Amino acid sequence: MILVTGGGGFLGTHVTQALRDFGEEVVIARRQGPTPVDVTDLASVLALGSRYPITRVVHLAAAGLTEGSTLDKLWADTLGLFSVLRAAYEWNVERVLLASSIGVYAGVTPDDGFYHEDARLPVASPHAIPAVKKIAETVAAAQREVPAVTARIGAIWGPRGRSASPFFAAPGLIHQVVRGEQPTAAADDAIDMLYAKDCGAAVAHLATSSRLRHSAYNIGSGRVTSNRELAGAIERVVPGARIALTDGGEAQAALDVTRLSADTEFVPAYALDRAVADYTAWLAVHER
Repeated sequence: MILVTGGGGFLGTHVTQALRDFGEEVVIARRQGPTPVDVTDLASVLALGSRYPITRVVHLAAAGLTEGSTLDKLWADTLGLFSVLRAAYEWNVERVLLASSIGVYAGVTPDDGFYHEDARLPVASPHAIPAVKKIAETVAAAQREVPAVTARIGAIWGPRGRSASPFFAAPGLIHQVVRGEQPTAAADDAIDMLYAKDCGAAVAHLATSSRLRHSAYNIGSGRVTSNRELAGAIERVVPGARIALTDGGEAQAALDVTRLSADTEFVPAYALDRAVADYTAWLAVHER
């Protein structure tokens, strides 16, 4: 049985669905509901082990982009990390998969245009999210009691996601188009994007694969997608959609997904046009 912390959130819902599609039994830890779980409280997490035979853990719960001080976010996320790892140790689990971020590569300038998992990461971080992810990766690598793997996840977009992101344009463009607006974007801004359903499947593969040879894996498409490409897909898929592209922009490096491809059976199922069609169809029903 696999415990998914943050299983009721954006990424968690897709991971949970993918795991169930794989035939796995899943326990969801969420803050709200009939049996809420506070991952910052060790006793709350340990109580799950008395009710369910948990054998693996996918730790996705995080303070994220909520309002509040950076220190409060780091405090909560670090408490959650240690509570989950301690519980996993007590339960003698087979694997803990910790969600990390493409943001840990901030400050890295690869020669070949790809972020590789063995790159030396700078200590400094431009945002609380990569800062706490680096903490998690450092702790996971330093301890030996719990089999831990980290997943460095790229720019994810799709159903249940935010209507806009401070890190890339895709969510905002899609939501504005569905609302009948004409958004603008820098044509050449580009980032490694992966559709949420594909991301859920990739995480599920890492959680369930019988043998992983590395302690860190990138999860992404393995290429950057520019706003120009995205706008083209939106205009092909959505009748009447128009996006005003401005000159310029910056292309980030792509995530090298060689390890993920070699050690799991994951293959993305959603090419750009299919992802746009799926997301806009979902929004047409769920966002009015």
